Amino acid sequence: MRDTQQTRFRQSDVINASEIGQYYFCPVAWYLQRKGYKPESPMLNIGTKKHVELGRVIDRATKISKKSRVFALVGYLLLAIAVFVLFFEVIL
Repeated sequence: MRDTQQTRFRQSDVINASEIGQYYFCPVAWYLQRKGYKPESPMLNIGTKKHVELGRVIDRATKISKKSRVFALVGYLLLAIAVFVLFFEVIL
């Protein structure tokens, strides 16, 4: 049996799924970013701030959604208890 030599990759040789999306959107921007160039544009700062704001909105919506599920569960439990009590009052 022949030993196979394991290929070692440098971190710069490996790309992730996010980078594939960036490349698909704009190969030149992807290449420049991989080479260390930082884009400079006031619109990037605005976009970053908007993403932070959107993240906060999503966090709040997630918390509200979790709370609503808890209240719905409590409501269903109370309904089940009420039906149970009414059912046994009618039978007895």
